[in-house]
Order: sequence, then structure tokens, then C-alpha cells
Amino acid sequence: MKLLKIEDLHVYYGGIHALKGITLEVPENKIVTLVGANGAGKSTTLRAISSLVPIAQGKISFRGQDITKTKTADIVKKGITLVPEGRRIFANLTVLENIQMGAFSRNDKDGIKQDIKNIYEMFPRLKEREWQAAGTLSGGEQQMLAIGRALMSRPVLLMMDEPSLGLAPLLVKEVFRIIKDIYGKGMTILLIEQNATAALQAADYGYVLETGNIVLQGPGKELAANDEIKKAYLGKA
Repeated sequence: MKLLKIEDLHVYYGGIHALKGITLEVPENKIVTLVGANGAGKSTTLRAISSLVPIAQGKISFRGQDITKTKTADIVKKGITLVPEGRRIFANLTVLENIQMGAFSRNDKDGIKQDIKNIYEMFPRLKEREWQAAGTLSGGEQQMLAIGRALMSRPVLLMMDEPSLGLAPLLVKEVFRIIKDIYGKGMTILLIEQNATAALQAADYGYVLETGNIVLQGPGKELAANDEIKKAYLGKA
């Protein structure tokens, strides 16, 4: 089943034509990745799905329903959550308060309590730092917190924008292990990642964006082995 479908999507930033009619699909229970250089339109795509940027033309469907003009808060309620680039945690709030913020659209107290317990089981370091101000966490811990907070909304589709950005190589491996773990529990993931090699190896399917256009697509491992892709995006001749 196609969980998310984007058709002929156009987005402008001021005078810049950021997305030039892209069409893509995210099947249920799959990892789909968007790769490409900075400024290709990857983050804009996620922001358009979340209704964080205005859509000039095109259609976005989720579970067969048109969500193109849906408000951001209602997008979250429908089951789409974004882990933003740069983590965007609430630095002055505690770890626990940040996690609770992820459940803002819910009122099932017992369910929320159980989900916090599940987050702590997934990320024991967050449990250890439960009452610590989130701004004092390391970069890796903040990324875990951003993912944990996103999972509190019980998403059907988890979108991740550069989850390994600025992290040490060992933590990058840990982030990808977490992504695989979440996926293994039945989550659908739409991933943007600067580490194109790791993203394509992890993904079931990939799209290559270039200045607002999709120029290549295919199974993740096939794209990772493509010489043209290696040369352009993976830093290998």
C-alpha cells in the first residue's frame, strides 16, 4: 500500500523555484530516502509534507486522503511526524518535559505513561538524564531525545531530516541502528541524510534530487552501487 503519495509538487521560496514538480511515493512499512546535494530540495519536501511551507501546485495524499492544505497540527494528528534538522529540542526544558511535549495532541494518560517507559527502554541514557536540562546533553543524546519526542505522537510515518548531522562516526552508526530498530517495529520512515552511502544502504527505495527535480530513483542498494551516484554524491570516483 502507498502510504504517502506526492504528485507534481511545486514549492517556491521567494523567487526560488525550490521544487519543480516532483512525484514520489512512500510505501507502508518501508524506509525511503531522499539524497542529493545541499539545496536540492530535500528538506523542502519534508517541510511541504508537514505544511511548514506553502505549496504552489501539486497534491500530497496520505492513506488515500488529500492532505495538501491540512494544517501542521492536524498533519501530526493524522500520523505524520518530523524529526527536524538540527534536532530543535527545547534546551531549557528537562529531558522528560521534552518527551512529554511530543504527546501534545494526545490525552490518554496511561498510554503516554507507557510510551515514555518505552522511550526510556529504547534510550536508557535519556532515563539517566530525565531531570537534566536538554540543552546540556551531548549532540548524540539530543538526537535520541528528538527521535524519542517524535515517537511520542505515535506516528504512522516518521520523517527524519539529517539525523546524523554533526555527529561523530560512532554515533552515526548508533543513529542508523536506531532507525533500523524503529523500522523493525513496523514504522514507515522517510529519511533525508547527508551520509548518502549509509542512507541508501539502509533504505528499501531511494530518490536522487537535483535542484528541485528527481533525476534518479530505484532500490536503495542499487543506487548505492551506481557509479554515477558514487561520483556525484558519495565522494567516490
